[in-house]
Amino acid sequence: MANHYKDPYLKVFTLNSNPELAQEIADSVGVELGKCSVKRFKDGEVQINIEESIRGCDVFVVQSTSNPVNEHLMELLIMVDALKRASARTINIVMPYYGYARQDRKARSREPITSKLVADLLETAGADRVVTVDLHAAQIQGFFNIPIDHLVGVPTLSDYFLSKELEDVVIVSPDHGGVTRARHMADRLKAPIAIIDKRRPQPNVAEVMNIVGNIEGKTAILVDDIIDTAGTITLAANAMIENGAKEVYACCTHPVLSGPAIERIENSAIKECVVTNTIKLSDDLGTDKIVTLSVGKMVGESIKRVHEHRSISSLFD
Repeated sequence: MANHYKDPYLKVFTLNSNPELAQEIADSVGVELGKCSVKRFKDGEVQINIEESIRGCDVFVVQSTSNPVNEHLMELLIMVDALKRASARTINIVMPYYGYARQDRKARSREPITSKLVADLLETAGADRVVTVDLHAAQIQGFFNIPIDHLVGVPTLSDYFLSKELEDVVIVSPDHGGVTRARHMADRLKAPIAIIDKRRPQPNVAEVMNIVGNIEGKTAILVDDIIDTAGTITLAANAMIENGAKEVYACCTHPVLSGPAIERIENSAIKECVVTNTIKLSDDLGTDKIVTLSVGKMVGESIKRVHEHRSISSLFD
């Protein structure tokens, strides 16, 4: 346990999405997790009870809106309302994974922009600040009219690969949208980058993948923000090997891993899939290819900096 934090006006609470990560964050800050209960009424309605005084406190609530996203979002909104009515000084939402982030624009007519709706709901409930990790689209920060601290997962992932001392590394973005992220990792690993240009000739026909950049004989590290069904990342890994890469690693910040994802990773050319614990994974995944790193210390440090009005960006310099 870290040294106890001196300020009694800093409180960290957790809801049901990722209590293990919340405990790590609290340990890193040096505080006990706040006492609250999150239960269900018989009809499924959420019942929250805060079991200690938080009057005049800076309160941080840890909750990823991961699967089941609507349950976790509703818990969070009700918790924020409870905190506001209990006279918290500030209500800070620590959301390592921001659900609905992929619905960030109208890709087709008559579609909702759900990540903006979620931002509005959090603000209306009474949130004063949001701390999150690797938003799917950085412009989601502009959907909020309150401060949003956007932490990044690349340094944590990069440090892991640096410790492996791999040779002839190339960092690969699985699509055009992820080039900036790949560039950040490449800068940290002093490696070149490559990009996969993929297109579908027609609906439901397998993707044609062209690789821009030299990967022949190299150790490729595919980097993305989210791995969901793992279709893109495993196709990309197999294409890398077919095009002469020596071996392929994959990494992401948010392991959504829905449906056939685990099976696809297990059966693919990926040697190791490195993820963080922004989303809670089950203890028995059925594969030993997945390595989980913790963002607990990084998030804990950022909470202390928010509370003490210090810079967060210097964490990543």
